[in-house]
Amino acid sequence: MSVVDAVIILLAGCAAGTINTVVGSGSLITFPTLIALGYPPLLANVSNNIGLVPGSVSGVIGYRRELVGQAPRLRRLLPASALGGVAGAALLLRLPSDVFERVVIVLIVIALTLVVFQPRIAKRNVARRAARVADGLVTTPRDVTPMLAGLVFLAGVYGGYFGAAQGIILIALLGIFLDDHLQRLNAAKNVLAGTVNALAAVVFILTTDIDWAVVCLIAVGSTVGGQIGAKVGRRLDPRALRALIVVVGLTALVRLL
Repeated sequence: MSVVDAVIILLAGCAAGTINTVVGSGSLITFPTLIALGYPPLLANVSNNIGLVPGSVSGVIGYRRELVGQAPRLRRLLPASALGGVAGAALLLRLPSDVFERVVIVLIVIALTLVVFQPRIAKRNVARRAARVADGLVTTPRDVTPMLAGLVFLAGVYGGYFGAAQGIILIALLGIFLDDHLQRLNAAKNVLAGTVNALAAVVFILTTDIDWAVVCLIAVGSTVGGQIGAKVGRRLDPRALRALIVVVGLTALVRLL
């Protein structure tokens, strides 16, 4: 690894940590960067997943005020995320690597589509809740349902297998099924996505090859980015973030194709 490559990976990790804390889909920065630098897709995905775990922890710490009072909700959703993350990681390792190399192209397209349409999803969730309040349908906050737990499990499977845009999927699900402020749901999303990444990382560390230099660089960058996202992320222009994600994601698609 050259010094230039190391700096690029470090900066990509910082950007990913910031974006993951604010909205999710930070892997659409780091994973395509590793692909562009010539890393094999499976090795890039595994090393990227492990490297982003410290960034997830950093983001959770940064949003700790928004987590106050959410312990009962998280106790019911965390097992679903944990099981999903392990299942997704096992699926990634059990299937032949060439399957992932083909599937990842489709997953990147899906992830980029979610990034583009995320503002519309968020606007619909806000409008739906406002309508429920106006109609007097919201008297007490909705609780976690078995359907939400099942969907969080499936999101965990996706996150353990690939992970890009996992945060967007989770924030959409929480916004649809729960009545709460967006920033509180975002804090819960950070905990759930971080759990998926952490459990998948344990599976990868115990069972497959890892590029630890890449892991360390992304870990340092994402940790810094997690704090940036928690402190100044709300003031960042979301359109610029989405544009950056789409450009880097499309670059990865060109490289893979």
